[in-house]
Amino acid sequence: MIGSGWGQMGGGEFWIALVKIIWINILLSGDNALVIAMACRGLPPHQRKWGMILGAGVAVGMRIVFTGVVATLMLLPWLKIAGGLALLYIAAKLLVPDEAEDDHGEAVQNLWRAVRIVAVADIIMSLDNVIAIAAAAGGNMALLVIGLAISIPLIVAGAALIMALLDRFPVLIWAGAALLGWISGEVIATDPVVTGYLAQYGAGTAHVVEYTAAAVGAVLVLTVGGLWRRSRMPKESEV
Repeated sequence: MIGSGWGQMGGGEFWIALVKIIWINILLSGDNALVIAMACRGLPPHQRKWGMILGAGVAVGMRIVFTGVVATLMLLPWLKIAGGLALLYIAAKLLVPDEAEDDHGEAVQNLWRAVRIVAVADIIMSLDNVIAIAAAAGGNMALLVIGLAISIPLIVAGAALIMALLDRFPVLIWAGAALLGWISGEVIATDPVVTGYLAQYGAGTAHVVEYTAAAVGAVLVLTVGGLWRRSRMPKESEV
């Protein structure tokens, strides 16, 4: 599967599909760029670039892996509920300031912790996104790998822009966390277990539940994250 499609690189259809994949990934990577920016904003300035590059690389790598198994993953009950709960935790954790560390070993550990946050969040948020990318690739792994690889610098640029805005307007950090909470609620509400139960009540009820869960997720992240941040602030001020 990995070696398929490389012989078709000279055809016009290949390049048209490649542009489609790049464009789709740009459109669907806004939430990923947000996670990368929020996870890396607490890193020292000299590590932020590597955090964004590694985070974007992980995000793209996860999408390549998921494309081969997404059809099965999307049908597994409870998977999206577990993922949504994990994303709620990540969103709340992003509101909590990291403890300042001067030791080089601790700084490196913080870098990889940020990359792990990006990886887990992208796994959760990419379950739906990769369907569009897989459809555009049409089973051509060469298209998939090249298209997503080209998207890495675009995701990094988006993350850098968002990070600059977060530094300039700190209130946007809360808005970003709320957005991730909203996505978490949507992920939970679209789990096969939930949608299967709501099917008897009609599509209208399912939409209401989805929006309600999204709103609850956003409020929950802001509440838990705010209390968590508040509990850490005295410790930070004593240092």
